[in-house]
Amino acid sequence: MPCTLPVELALRGHRVTVVGATARAAVTVAELLEAGALVTVIGTHATPYLSDLAERGLATVLYRSIQPGDIDSAAMIFASTDDEDHNRWIAETARELAVLCVIDNGPSGQRAGRPGMGRVILVGGGPGDPSLLTVAGRDAIVAADTVVTDRLAPVSALKRLAPHADIIDVSKIPGGRRTEQWDINALLVSRALDGQVVVRLKGGDGFVFGRGGEELDHCVQAGVPVEVIPGVSSAIAAPASALIPVTHRGLTQGFTVVSGHVPPGHPECTVDYAALAHANTTLVLMMAVANLASIAAALTAAGMDPATPAAVIADGSLSSQHEVRGTLGTIAGLARAAGIEPPATTVIGAVAGFVPGRAPAQRVAQTHA
Repeated sequence: MPCTLPVELALRGHRVTVVGATARAAVTVAELLEAGALVTVIGTHATPYLSDLAERGLATVLYRSIQPGDIDSAAMIFASTDDEDHNRWIAETARELAVLCVIDNGPSGQRAGRPGMGRVILVGGGPGDPSLLTVAGRDAIVAADTVVTDRLAPVSALKRLAPHADIIDVSKIPGGRRTEQWDINALLVSRALDGQVVVRLKGGDGFVFGRGGEELDHCVQAGVPVEVIPGVSSAIAAPASALIPVTHRGLTQGFTVVSGHVPPGHPECTVDYAALAHANTTLVLMMAVANLASIAAALTAAGMDPATPAAVIADGSLSSQHEVRGTLGTIAGLARAAGIEPPATTVIGAVAGFVPGRAPAQRVAQTHA
């Protein structure tokens, strides 16, 4: 039996290659990115989560088979394919090239259910940073037989919390690959009916633009027991990560959260932007990067001052977080120039001009500058 020894490696800035673009490999990649590694994934196909990382420039994905040169050029290799023999070949080749290799075969197939009915636990995973996962959410993941995860969930926590669970990637990529909601609903029910504890892990809170209500309704109609564990919503957490309070005494007495995934005037848009322009509360826009210019124009046309402070926060709470600040009239152009892409949260209102440490009079003066 091979001897194993848990060690901690400093991987920041080092090139690490993960072979196999499976859901289990995606968990490894998320953990490596959190450690600051420069990650390359090699596989003939990739899960939606990995494809999204590549499109956002957070990792490199090569759609082909591994070559010896891929191993020789890496500081470390993870063999995470679905073929155990192939993983062993990768490890042996790495040994010959004096490259450290970790074999990650993952669980051997779908885990057997427990006697009787299983259950579904809808877990809000928070804004992305694994440390912002709730204690109840963490405990649910530890007990899971299957984790059905989204791309914005704290995926990097799964390797540590659910090493033996079956990980299923059902990410929806804006304008790209997606798993249809009815397929996700059916998956949750079928696994629970097999006697499994199924965790549906989402980013933020599953009931805030997360379709958690749809999944809850489907499971209840199928007779499957469901538990809901709320999460920290990105609508609040992303601004807070940028030191922007969505409410602040003397600036605003409330906030409104709306989805901007369709532009004003679109047949599917039900948001009354004219009313929001006069609501005198902080406006938090989710999924609005692509339509920010048209939303800003609609608010301005309805009477909101184009000098109103505004900010966009991308990857809130993560090491890749970045933000831009401007005004209602300039924020769309600034976000575009900065290359900001989803996931991002937009804040419009006096609090977007808030600067900690300034005197209250200065803060108010800045919001009207």
